[in-house]
Order: sequence, then C-alpha cells, then structure tokens
Amino acid sequence: MNSLVSQFASSGHEVELRKARQAFEDDDESLEMWGSQAGFGPLSKGIPSFSVPSVPDPSAFLRLHTDDHADPSCRIKIKHGTTTLAFRFQGGVIVAVDSRASAGQYIASGTVKKVIEINPYLLGTMAGGAADCQYWETYLGIQCRLHELRNRERISVAAASKYLSNLVYSYKGMGLSMGTMICGWDKTGPAVFYVDSDGTRLKGDLFSVGSGSTFAYGVLDQGYRWDLTDEEAQELGRRSIYAAGHRDAYSGNTINLYHVKEDGWRFIGNYDVSKMHYEGPNGTGYGYEIRTGRTEFC
Repeated sequence: MNSLVSQFASSGHEVELRKARQAFEDDDESLEMWGSQAGFGPLSKGIPSFSVPSVPDPSAFLRLHTDDHADPSCRIKIKHGTTTLAFRFQGGVIVAVDSRASAGQYIASGTVKKVIEINPYLLGTMAGGAADCQYWETYLGIQCRLHELRNRERISVAAASKYLSNLVYSYKGMGLSMGTMICGWDKTGPAVFYVDSDGTRLKGDLFSVGSGSTFAYGVLDQGYRWDLTDEEAQELGRRSIYAAGHRDAYSGNTINLYHVKEDGWRFIGNYDVSKMHYEGPNGTGYGYEIRTGRTEFC
C-alpha cells in the first residue's frame, strides 16, 4: 500500500525523491550513450570527491601523521623511488621509465607500467605514489575524451596538463604524492609539461623525475641536443634510465621506451637493465670500458 502511495503521490517528500531518482537515471542513460562512463561510474559525473579526516584542519592532520621529511617518527611513512624522463627534440618526444616499485627497502614489483597511455597522442608518466598517479591520470584520460566529443578536436598537451594541475591543486595538502610528465604532439608540435601534486606546472624540453633522476640527468645533459636523430634520441633515453637503474637502489629491473611522433605515440621496446649492462642494445654493453673508453684502472 505504501509503495502505491509513494508511486502516485502528487505532493510531499515522495515526489521530490521520485524526481531526483528520475533525474539521476536519465543522467546515467545519457552518459552511457556517449560511452563516457567507461567503467568508472561516478568518476564521469564531475570531479570526484573523497572523505577527509573529520578534524578541524585535515591538512595539518595529514602532515602530522605522514612523512613530509619533518617528522622522522611519523606513523605513516610514504616510501617510493623511481626514474622517469621525457625530452622533446626535432623528431618528437622520447619517454623512458624504469619498472621497479619499491616500498621502503622492499621491491614490491619489477614489472610496473609507469607510462599511462592517455590517448593515441598523449602519454603520462608515474612517479611518487603509484595509486595517485594511476587514478588521476586515468581520470584525465576520461576528461580528454569528453573534450574531443564536445569540441570535435583533440585536446592540446597544454590544456591536458593544465586540467591535471588544477585538479590536484584542489587536493593540495591532502596527502597526494605525484610527480608526472604529460607528453604528446598537438598543433604546436611536440610538447612536454611537468605536473606535481602541489599543482606545479612547468613547460620544458627535458625533465626527469624520481629518486634516480640525478643519475639520469648526468647522461641527459651530456648527450641532449635538439637535432638528435630518432635512433640517437631513443639510445639517449635508454642509456639515461640504465644509468639510474645501475646506480639507484630504488630504480631498475627493466626500461620501457616510447616515442611520440606527429601520427601518435609508439612503444619502442622493453629492455632489461642487467642485460643492458653486459650486452647493450647492439651487443656491446654499457660496461666500464664503453662508458669511459678505458680498458684498465689507474
């Protein structure tokens, strides 16, 4: 009886509930018709929101209980390490990453895919918290697709990076850990932007992010120039990640290499860091003699 009353009621809170439910169902149908949900449910209905600690200042609470390098005795220690890099040159953008996920001194995985394939012309890299990078860059992919449907053209690299920067800035101080590069090719040519969880957004020709980035920068700074050939650029990316994997305990296992051109990105290959040391891409190896040109120690 109550169900019949609520179904045909013309006033009261039952009507309001029915209208709200009907509007929600209509919204679902339109989103599914355009394929924008893509298995993400509420993610497609605007910027997702998350519960924060029910304390007066959530940012201060999180700083107190997580590792911000100010309190070595904090209860939640966020341990991470990686090496990712991207640079632009006359032939496009080279993106190279390692595949090691570490949890403190424990190697959690050696086969992590640290390049997020946002769309056929856009790539994102992962450094910091793997869950944060994976979640927000996947969400960015949804928004890039919606941009294409609304505007009938691909989103630019600058716009995609700005969207991600604005998104994570709204959660600044909430414990996100993310340092990423948004790389691609648009109407302006090849482009690389660095975005981190503080909302920082920088445009540049060459970036490396992660615990092994200092080693990678040493190789990149020595070998980088704008007029690299495709083969030279790919070799520079491989050699830079190898250097980080060889010296940094939190980086290693394998190298994933991508090349972004005008017609989209292309996966070049996966290379084992240990094999690269002895064999290299051409069987010569990256050992001491190859790196220094010397055959004996002084």
